[in-house]
Amino acid sequence: MTAGGPGPEPAPNAGMAFPNGERPPTSEPEKASPQALGIDGSSPPRRRLRAFIIIVEVIFVLALLAIWVTSAAVRHSKSLWVLFFYCFPSQFVLAAVPHEPVILYFGKFYPAWTTALVATAGTLITEIINYSIFKYLADLRTFQRISAGRLVVRLVAVFRKAPFPTLWVAGLTPVPFYPFRFLVVLARYPLPLYALAVLLSRFPRFYILALIGNKFRLPDWLIIGLFLVLLALAVIPLLHDYLKPKPGSVLESGRAKWRLPVWRQKKGRNASSKR
Repeated sequence: MTAGGPGPEPAPNAGMAFPNGERPPTSEPEKASPQALGIDGSSPPRRRLRAFIIIVEVIFVLALLAIWVTSAAVRHSKSLWVLFFYCFPSQFVLAAVPHEPVILYFGKFYPAWTTALVATAGTLITEIINYSIFKYLADLRTFQRISAGRLVVRLVAVFRKAPFPTLWVAGLTPVPFYPFRFLVVLARYPLPLYALAVLLSRFPRFYILALIGNKFRLPDWLIIGLFLVLLALAVIPLLHDYLKPKPGSVLESGRAKWRLPVWRQKKGRNASSKR
């Protein structure tokens, strides 16, 4: 008691000693960070800027792909700039077009190291764009729920055991590389190390392809055939999954409408049993 009235009540657990320097329990729970709640903690202007950059990157790559598809002069050009810019759609996210036939084609006209160097430069820039896009997607709540799945958590844990050798092997061999673009972001693997792994794995891969094209001088019809085969191998599974009827879809409900009524089914079973 003080002269001015009753003093503040002592806090619970005051004066008590706790082992190992532990803090006494408090009645107010600690506030979770925005990242723990699955919320992007950046400010709205920064989020809008990131979204704008991602949209510009996607439009840029799609525009390059459209130019390459619609312009015969570009497709038949032997300029190394065509090879450089072709790396963007061929290495972008899920890779809309294969890169191997084009490197084989340019390998016929340039030394292997020149072709590999140009292709590696374009690929390196594209992978930096991929990293920024997947990082943006990973901050969205929907993708955070997906990344919290048991299978994804296990894959990330396995990847973290040897990330650099895994990326090097995946970049050098014909293993599909797009899953690793997402794994590096989920595992919070640093961008400089990711770029270094891409550089050290893609250059020897491109060099081997360019050397094959330079030494064997594959005919154009064979390179075009290889291009179509690789494109079909990439597109057909996606189309199959997209066109497959799903429960509750319009196609599935349309099939259900053409089924026989119940009384007709029963009548048919009774007639077959009498026979």
